Amino acid sequence: MAGNRKQPFASVMHLALVILLLVSFVLITQQRSRTLYQIGFMLLVASTFVQIVFGNVPPSANFKRSMKFLGVGLTIITAAFALGIIVTPFLVNLGR
Repeated sequence: MAGNRKQPFASVMHLALVILLLVSFVLITQQRSRTLYQIGFMLLVASTFVQIVFGNVPPSANFKRSMKFLGVGLTIITAAFALGIIVTPFLVNLGR
């Protein structure tokens, strides 16, 4: 029974993230509700950060390995943002 095989977690997550990105895009482009727009925007930001990480996770990875990649990736993204926030005032002063 080849149709009964379970897909690896990372493979399922890749598909789920593509769907979430499409849904968030639809919510942002609709013009009827500001609340739906805000939900779509937050969903887009969150799913984009997770997609950045999962874009580097092999589709064959299981749940545990995927979560390790996610933790490391989100830590790197957070560190990059923090470094940017810390360094910006120094760079602005260099230009004066």
